[in-house]
Amino acid sequence: MQEDNKTLNMPHNLILEERKKLSVSGVTDVDSFDEQTVVAYTVKGEITVRGWDLHVSKLNLEQGGELTVEGEISSLTYTDVKPKSTGFFSKVLR
Repeated sequence: MQEDNKTLNMPHNLILEERKKLSVSGVTDVDSFDEQTVVAYTVKGEITVRGWDLHVSKLNLEQGGELTVEGEISSLTYTDVKPKSTGFFSKVLR
């Protein structure tokens, strides 16, 4: 339960540089990604990144929940969906 409090207190920030590089902190899990869509869960809800030639160039869920996406970013959308208990990377990184 202590880990849940740590996650809730995690800072959440977005930095979009020239619509080509997105840095996100406060990421708790990545649900899916391909060259057109990246879906991630953050401490503030689910975020969907859409664009072209998208690549996840950095993912660190352990320290600060950092995610970096590079490519042609066309939109960012939030939904208030709570993170699932398991996702793609949770299964891979076990």
